[in-house]
Amino acid sequence: MNWYEKLSQYFPIEEMKSREHIEALLKEKGDIYYKDEGPKHVLMFAELEDFLFIDYIYVSKDARGEGLGHKLISRMKEKNKPIILEVEPVDETDLDTAKRLKFYQREGFHHASSIGYARKSLATNEVNHMEILYWSPNDRPESEIFSAMKETYKQIHTYKDKEWYGRSYEDVSDVLKIRSDDELNDIFDEES
Repeated sequence: MNWYEKLSQYFPIEEMKSREHIEALLKEKGDIYYKDEGPKHVLMFAELEDFLFIDYIYVSKDARGEGLGHKLISRMKEKNKPIILEVEPVDETDLDTAKRLKFYQREGFHHASSIGYARKSLATNEVNHMEILYWSPNDRPESEIFSAMKETYKQIHTYKDKEWYGRSYEDVSDVLKIRSDDELNDIFDEES
């Protein structure tokens, strides 16, 4: 099974970029977008000047519990930049969503509870709500995480989107929002 098949079998269709989109990022934005692949993992990430964005991280089921995910995250942390990623909210019908959240919590990630993120999937045409998690070597305000996520959306998620999907994703200002005080909730608090 190739790297794209591994990712597309693990991640929901509404979270997946097309193979052409990812290959274009690797080829045309190879100075910032990378693939780290091994027999038991696939890690797709962007490294910009001030932060890292984990686009996809996959560890095969037979390697879970071996510490491979921890090693991959540790290597990213060695770059000494804030790391951001998107995670789906916990779904009671999918135990992997809770396990994934607990993994990132153990790895020292925080929930950017002030950031709302909802984009319409070009694959399903449904609104996909995601939560933003981040780790930082020094205490960074969520406003910086918000700016980094906007940059990621513009440079990575919507890169040549019309070319790959026949239409464009929504504008970043419609997808990423600062939540009001009554909308704030820390998903890690709910899971503790």
